[in-house]
Amino acid sequence: MTTTRDEALRYHREPRPGKLEVRVTKPCATQRDLSLAYTPGVAEPCLVIQQDPEAAYDYTIKGNLVAVITNGTAVLGLGDIGALAGKPVMEGKCVLFKRFAYVDAIDIEVDTHDPDEFVTIVSKIAPTFGGINLEDIKAPECFYIEARLAERLDIPVFHDDQHGTAIISGAALLNALELVGKRIEDVRVVINGAGASAIACARYYVRLGVRKSNILMFDSKGVLHVGRTDLNPYKREFAVETRVRTLAEALEGADMFLGLSVGNVVTGDMVRRMAARPIIFALANPIPEIPYEEAKAARPDAIVATGRSDYPNQVNNVLGFPFIFRGALDVRARKITEEMKLAATYALAALAREPVPDYVMRAYGVTRLEFGPEYLIPKPLDPRVLYWEAPAVAKAAIESGVARRVIDIDRYAESLRERVELGGHAAYIIMQSARREPKRVVYPEGEDERIIRAAFQAHYEGLAEPILLGRRELIEPVLGRIGAASFRPVIVDPVTDPRREAYARRLFELRQRKGMVYYHAYHAVAHPNVFGAMMVLMGDADGMLTGLTSEFDDAIRPILQIIRTEPGAPATGLHIVDLQGDIYFMADTSVNIDPTAEQLAQIAWLTVQFVRELGIEPRVAFLSFSNFGAVRRPEVEKVARAVELFRQIAPDVMADGEMQADVALDPHIMEEFYPFSRLKGRANVLIFPDLNAANIGYKLIQKLSEAAVLGPVLLGPRRAAHALPRSATVEDIVRMTALVVMDAQRKANDRPRR
Repeated sequence: MTTTRDEALRYHREPRPGKLEVRVTKPCATQRDLSLAYTPGVAEPCLVIQQDPEAAYDYTIKGNLVAVITNGTAVLGLGDIGALAGKPVMEGKCVLFKRFAYVDAIDIEVDTHDPDEFVTIVSKIAPTFGGINLEDIKAPECFYIEARLAERLDIPVFHDDQHGTAIISGAALLNALELVGKRIEDVRVVINGAGASAIACARYYVRLGVRKSNILMFDSKGVLHVGRTDLNPYKREFAVETRVRTLAEALEGADMFLGLSVGNVVTGDMVRRMAARPIIFALANPIPEIPYEEAKAARPDAIVATGRSDYPNQVNNVLGFPFIFRGALDVRARKITEEMKLAATYALAALAREPVPDYVMRAYGVTRLEFGPEYLIPKPLDPRVLYWEAPAVAKAAIESGVARRVIDIDRYAESLRERVELGGHAAYIIMQSARREPKRVVYPEGEDERIIRAAFQAHYEGLAEPILLGRRELIEPVLGRIGAASFRPVIVDPVTDPRREAYARRLFELRQRKGMVYYHAYHAVAHPNVFGAMMVLMGDADGMLTGLTSEFDDAIRPILQIIRTEPGAPATGLHIVDLQGDIYFMADTSVNIDPTAEQLAQIAWLTVQFVRELGIEPRVAFLSFSNFGAVRRPEVEKVARAVELFRQIAPDVMADGEMQADVALDPHIMEEFYPFSRLKGRANVLIFPDLNAANIGYKLIQKLSEAAVLGPVLLGPRRAAHALPRSATVEDIVRMTALVVMDAQRKANDRPRR
């Protein structure tokens, strides 16, 4: 998906400049807190660290802090744009560290072209960090800089531009060779490009088993051969005795092509001259050395990978560096060894052979994804990579003797898996699911500017096909004012729409035994909320999103009366709370005031089904002010009874209660005082005893913690229909639109209930 220049600039500028901030992790509200955080209390850890420098890992952020450092000499495809101009890229790298592996990272831009000065500066600030990620430094200086820093420092130093591509493409190569039935020591490899990535890949492939004599490398001046006098020491390492001078000559009979250069330098004719079942990694981005379609057309038997996300087998460095550092940091590694890199490669190759979960396939818009020519390595946003790759790296660090601490790898992997299962990827799954198959979403409040803006954004991002209810003469001027005049949404005026009479007859059929006469039905369907619900019921829209200008009860009443809920299922309000990457599902936060035990059990089951749709394993806590029978009160016994009923409905789901919120969220309390509990680990599904507790609870979290909250998600209706809070922003509406679409996709096989 493409983005506009204005959109990119606005993203980095608003609502506050940049993509990072500093958060305080300890209480700092009282004089005592400040005395502990700073003087005089801070002196105590200082003295401990003075005596034992390793204690810095215990008393400071060092053990989870990586510096992303550049001098701006090779920024993306922009070249030497300077240290400061490279800062947005470095900030972005920090975001990826946090998003994928929960590693804190800070960007540092060093304004020097002198390699020795750069090494000196980085060496002096290194005690602050647990690891150094070098980024966007041009070759050949990058080789020298990394080697000198690795010698001088006792923390991991990793130049991602070199090793990231090598590690990821190495995993793809191993799996590709298995599929084509070739031995790695026999393959002839042609590499176009002789920069940092290309030389690192060549070295790495040799470690994997490729014969150095079987590699032909090209730079912008041609093949690296022993007769050339213009080669630096790093290129000279791969200079060979050969009569080949052109890329076309080199590819004749070659088993593999690796492109780390520029686009469109390889033709279909060149590919046709390669050996049987060739392997083609055309990784120039955004334009590959040969387009994917052209390569496959020329050689249908080829296995092709690119650096692009819109084709199979994307070789993306995000599969490497976050997880390599995660594993290295967690054993306090002194360096990144070759064994650790190889462990990352083998872990990725092995994960690609595992069955792919449904939620990963949904995110990428496919119904089948299995090890084969179009699936060599895991997808870049597969959350399983964290608990496959990081433990493999940590284990290799321990076994190669560079780890400061030894850990139980199996328990470590399980802890990372638990972190993933708390749902950090939920928002991504929702958005990607919507893009896979956009649906028609009707917005009853189509005249509201927030709705119009959100509808335009949802359309632009490929999430939905918006239908705005309202008057054209009021909507179109807003489209012009916000710069969306080219956007042509479906606009429907309920008062004048020709379907009004048919909708009125159907509504009368539904409500005639509820006191409604046809006259009232005809006037009722002119109301946008009623008309929108009728559109969904009659199949003229796939989903509905309303509530921005009305009370919540008024917004959902037409949904419950017209669309109705599944038999036996209570309508349930769910909020998704993202607390710095940990996701919690809270129910019922908006519909049932004082649910019975039976209703609580059903509320929990509806929530569990939704959570599993996102590929997250639910851990359910039924909340109360009592822990496991400590208090005998009717409201407590109701929750205990709900737990019993839920276990009958879903005996395979990890669930327990009644329990207090701190017990549900702190495994240490649970293990110490309630070891008998069926709930192991932190709960991520919180079932509240009544609406008072639920509504107050999620709103307190939202306001006091700056948590991101999505909802209410309305569970239970037969078709996709949801309500917004009146305070929803444009961004909130867009995210809820994606959720409506995902819900509509899930219910697409249901026939319209007419």
